[in-house]
Amino acid sequence: MTARNRELFGLVVAGLIAGVALASVTIARDAEVATSAVTWGALFLGLYIVAHVVVRRTAPYADGALLPLTAVLTAFGLATIYRLDPDDGGRQALWVAVGVGVLAGALIWLRHDYRVLESYRYVFGVTAVALLLLPSVPGLGERVNGVRLWVDIGPLQFQPGELAKICLILFLAGYLREKREVLAQGRLKEFGPLFVIWGAAMLVIVQTNDLGSALLNFGVFLAMLYVATGRALYVAAGLALFVGGAAVLYNALQHVQDRVTIWLQPWTDERVYCALNGELELRQDCASYQLVKSLYSIANGGFGGTGLGEGTFASTDGTQLIPYLRTDFIYSAIAQELGLIGAAALLLVFMLFVVRGMRVALQAQDGFSKLAAAGLTFGFALQTFIIVGGVLRVVPLTGITLPFVSYGGTSIVANFLLLAGLLLISNRANTPRA
Repeated sequence: MTARNRELFGLVVAGLIAGVALASVTIARDAEVATSAVTWGALFLGLYIVAHVVVRRTAPYADGALLPLTAVLTAFGLATIYRLDPDDGGRQALWVAVGVGVLAGALIWLRHDYRVLESYRYVFGVTAVALLLLPSVPGLGERVNGVRLWVDIGPLQFQPGELAKICLILFLAGYLREKREVLAQGRLKEFGPLFVIWGAAMLVIVQTNDLGSALLNFGVFLAMLYVATGRALYVAAGLALFVGGAAVLYNALQHVQDRVTIWLQPWTDERVYCALNGELELRQDCASYQLVKSLYSIANGGFGGTGLGEGTFASTDGTQLIPYLRTDFIYSAIAQELGLIGAAALLLVFMLFVVRGMRVALQAQDGFSKLAAAGLTFGFALQTFIIVGGVLRVVPLTGITLPFVSYGGTSIVANFLLLAGLLLISNRANTPRA
């Protein structure tokens, strides 16, 4: 069976998963299978069939597992979001359609040779910093939960950090490909442009309190530097800088101190000062409310889960128990309704995506492609770890999205661009040589 036929078979399976999940939600809600569930399942499959046709025409030798794995992840996300709010589910479905359109456009545009992007590496670097700076512009940025992540321009609201991540990876891939030999020799002057772009991005992120993106971009930077030079010493030095910087930020920024305190001590037996209302409250009823309720949600799912549509996410008066459930804490909803089995299955899909992405990086035959594939895949993996680890209290909680699953248009579009990059690199690596 060819890669494209395996891809088509995987998409059919993903379509069935989406249809069954939506049908389960409607059964739990209305005690019958609504025709809308069947319609949505068919539209979901049809959308990815269109993507498959575009891939077949523009990247016939691309990895056959990446698109089906993406379809499974978006099926998980759509079913969960639709279960939480049908209107939001409809909007998310529209964003998935936009993401597939962006994927198709990128594949058609760059089908001949995507390596032309390397020539614009400095443009991508400056664009990354500009995008990260947008939320700080007066009148544009919107502060949510103490963090400036969003930009409002008329009716359009988007999260520029998601797109900045892609631009930063392309800049690093281009620059490191050009300078990797002298960087491996330790010539410090060649690190100049690299640290200027990266340092500016870090300063902007810290200024906006978007520490999740700071950690993500720093991790991608170290990973790509190691792939380019093979020098473990650089990684050790980077980690030492990270520890030192984290200590400085902890002492300088109250926001960082609060996040660490919530991580280490989410529960208290005595009342402490609550910044939300200026009174004394138990921490689990104030600063760590989201995290504690999320952990209770995961525990309530147990091994097999409550079943789709059967979870408890609102009080008797309709108040949502976990704020930002569709975005930051969607993993908690999945873990409650699908249990340990379903949550582990979701993580397994993420792991398979990462394995296939790293396989693409290993197969790539030129430096730019290898670095770009490694950066895109590592960024995807680290983002998944940061948000899932935060929800599970493995690392401090940060406000980033779960790729392809969380509610949000910018995240969906950025991750479909990431997918397009991996497909293009895979296609070139696997194309038979005459």
